[in-house]
Amino acid sequence: MADGTSERRRPDPRLVVALAVLGGIAAIVLAMMTGLAPDLLAFAAAPPPIVRAVLAGGAIVVGGRLLLSATRRIDASIRREREPGGRISDADLGVLVRGVRLVFLAAASFTAAAGWIVAEPLPLVIALVIAGVDVVETSFLLLVATSRRPGD
Repeated sequence: MADGTSERRRPDPRLVVALAVLGGIAAIVLAMMTGLAPDLLAFAAAPPPIVRAVLAGGAIVVGGRLLLSATRRIDASIRREREPGGRISDADLGVLVRGVRLVFLAAASFTAAAGWIVAEPLPLVIALVIAGVDVVETSFLLLVATSRRPGD
């Protein structure tokens, strides 16, 4: 830093994965808690039409961006040079898993958009479950993939 260059610190990958797991569990718990306050969920699913249109449009745009980013990541992981012996490297596996995560998050986003379009709460609950399960599942998969030993 003395030479004028700023060194950008990256957060600990295990901390990021732990936070992602907590976020996924929170989404699942939120989906389960909707049974306790169904009126609140119905209100969230059926706001005034202009608000629903903005929410649905935003969810569709976010889903499209996630899907585009997912295809780029998956393509990048497939096109990289393989390790000797044809094995996929840990970095490629991590990129592939993150790409798959984005596909499921896009599906959750499109599902939420459908809920706002038809003004029904069930698709919003389904979107929470899709996103929560996906984040928890892929986070554990990333933990396993990044903790592999070279001889495994």
